Order: sequence, then C-alpha cells, then structure tokens
Amino acid sequence: QVQLVESGGGLVQAGGSLRLSCAASGRAFRPYRMGWFRQAPGKERELVATITWTSGSAVYADSVKGRFTISKDNAKNTAYLQMNSLKPEDTAVYYCAAKVAVLSDYGYWGQGTQVTVSS
Repeated sequence: QVQLVESGGGLVQAGGSLRLSCAASGRAFRPYRMGWFRQAPGKERELVATITWTSGSAVYADSVKGRFTISKDNAKNTAYLQMNSLKPEDTAVYYCAAKVAVLSDYGYWGQGTQVTVSS
C-alpha cells in the first residue's frame, strides 16, 4: 500500500523560509510525477508545483515562481518543496500527491501539513 507522508510545515514570519518533505512508501512504488498542492481557508485547492520523476522537469504556479523550488531524491522516493520569501498569502494546508502515469489522475495524497506565514 502506497503512503505519502509530509513533514516540514509550521509558522514562519513573512520573508522567511520553510522546506516541506514528502516521503513515498510502498513496495516498488515509482511515481511518474509528484506535485505539491495547497488549500487556503475558503479557497479551492490549487497546484503549486510538480516534478516529473525521471526527467526532473518542474512546473510552477505563477504565484510561486522564483520563490519556491521543487526537487526530489529518487533513492529516498522523496519530494521536497523549498519555500523562500514566504508571504502571508502562502498560508495554507500543503498536500503532496503522486500520479503513476502521464494520463492518470493524482491518485495518491498525503495528509497535508499546515504552513502559516505571519505578517
């Protein structure tokens, strides 16, 4: 059974940094792509960044470009989201997710980790 476990959330002042981790467990689990999503209170869930597992190709939402970096460690089956220059509007629950094929949905989700940025 595949599990995604996030860590690294917390409270930080505006301008600060946090690094989120998402560890994927499960026998022989090899994602095609992993992504970070976030959901703020009263708002819809939005895509933050994705990374393709084999190529390392990354895609970012416009709102985080230049501030956030998604990366991976294939050996650890772990994805990371380095968040710099955080803003109060980045406050949300952050979720990692994985898909196993290019046309599949994000079928695996973590439990979420809270990120709060104070002004």
